[in-house]
Amino acid sequence: MLHLAQELINTYGSPLYVYNAPTLRETIARITQAIPYPRTHLHFATVTNGNIALLQIFQQAGWGLHANTPGDIYLGLKAGFLPSQIVYSGSNLNSTEMEQVLTWGVTTLNLDSIAQLQLFCQVYQTLAGTEHTIPRLGLRLNLPDVTGDSRIGVRPNEFPEAIAIAAAAGLTISGLHFYRGTGTNATPAFTQVIDTVIDTAQTLPDWQYLDFGGGFGYPYHNGKVAFDWPLFGAELSQRLSIRGREIDLIVEPGRAAIAGCGTLLARVVSVKWQDSKQVVGVDTSIANLAVLSVHGGYREIITCKEDREVTQSPLHPTDICGNTTYSRDYLGKNCQLPALAIGDIIAILDVGAYGYAMSSHFLHRPRPAEILLDNSQHKLIRQREYYSVLLDNQVFN
Repeated sequence: MLHLAQELINTYGSPLYVYNAPTLRETIARITQAIPYPRTHLHFATVTNGNIALLQIFQQAGWGLHANTPGDIYLGLKAGFLPSQIVYSGSNLNSTEMEQVLTWGVTTLNLDSIAQLQLFCQVYQTLAGTEHTIPRLGLRLNLPDVTGDSRIGVRPNEFPEAIAIAAAAGLTISGLHFYRGTGTNATPAFTQVIDTVIDTAQTLPDWQYLDFGGGFGYPYHNGKVAFDWPLFGAELSQRLSIRGREIDLIVEPGRAAIAGCGTLLARVVSVKWQDSKQVVGVDTSIANLAVLSVHGGYREIITCKEDREVTQSPLHPTDICGNTTYSRDYLGKNCQLPALAIGDIIAILDVGAYGYAMSSHFLHRPRPAEILLDNSQHKLIRQREYYSVLLDNQVFN
C-alpha cells in the first residue's frame, strides 16, 4: 500500500482520487447475481459519480443508467449509453429541459408530480411531427406508509387524473417508481413494502414496469449492518413472479455499487498535539468529500505506512483536519492512528460515491485529479484543476 500510494502521488500529485476497477467490477457482478428475476434491468445512479471512465465500466457490464437531471443524461450519452438505456427519474424540470430530454431520445421517464406530467405532455405535443420515440411514462410514488414524509412523488388518489392527462396527449402511464430514501442499509425497509408497492402499481390499467428505486446504502463502518442484496433480490423476484404478469423490473443502485471502489489520498502537511490528541493537517478538505451529515457521517481513514510500522506503533486519538479555516473542516475525528509526520500519506476510504460528485471550490481550492487503477496499471481519468479554473465564466474588466 505504501509504495503504491507513493507512486500514485509522485505521478499525479496530491490530493488524489483513486478508483479500483476490479473492486468496482466485483461489486457490479455481486449485485447483478443477487436478483434472479429474469426481466431485471440494472441502472447505475450516476448522481453518485459521473466520471465517464467509470460509467463505461457499468456499460460494459450490461447495466443501464439512471438519471436525476439532464446533466446525468448528457454524461451517460457521452459515455456511450444509448438513450433507450437511460431512465430519467427526477424533479422540477422546466420546459426547455423537458424538450432537451425528449430530443436526446430518452424513452423511460418517471415523473414527480401532476404539474410535471402536464408540462411534459405539453412539450411532447409541441414536438409532434418531429422524429422521436414514443416515451414510456411512469409516476414516482408518494405513499407515506412506504415512502415516509417525502416531497417526491404522486399520491395514488391522483393516478386517475394522471392517466387522463397522459391519454389526452396520446400517452399511457405504464410504470411506477418507488424511492425509499437515500442511503438505507435496513433491508426490511425495502422488502416489507414490496407487496404494497406492487398492489399500488396494479391499480394502473397499463402497468408494464416497476422501478424499485435507488436509495440503497453502503456500510461505511466496518462490521455495521450492510444491505442484504441476495435477500432483497430473492424476495422481490418471488413477489413479482407470482403476480402472473410479465413486468419489467428496474433497479437503480448508486452508492451501493460505487462507494467501495474509491479512495482519496492526501499528504500530511502539519502535525500538532493537544494533550494526548494528535491533530493532523492534510492537503485536502471537506470540500472534496460528500456532505457527511447528509451522505454518511463517517469515512474510515488509514495511514499508508509499512505494515510493521503500523502494528508496532501505539495508536493515538487523531483528528484529521482539512486545509481551510472552516471550523468544521474535519475529515475524521477521534481516529485511532499511529503518530504521523509531515510528508506521510493517509487514505480516506469508500469515497467513490458523492466524493468528486459533490466536491466544490469552497474557499477557492481547485479540485483534485482522478485516476483509475486496474490491477497493476493506472491511468489519469480526470485532470487536476488549477487556480485558473476559478476564473472560468467570470466576466470582469
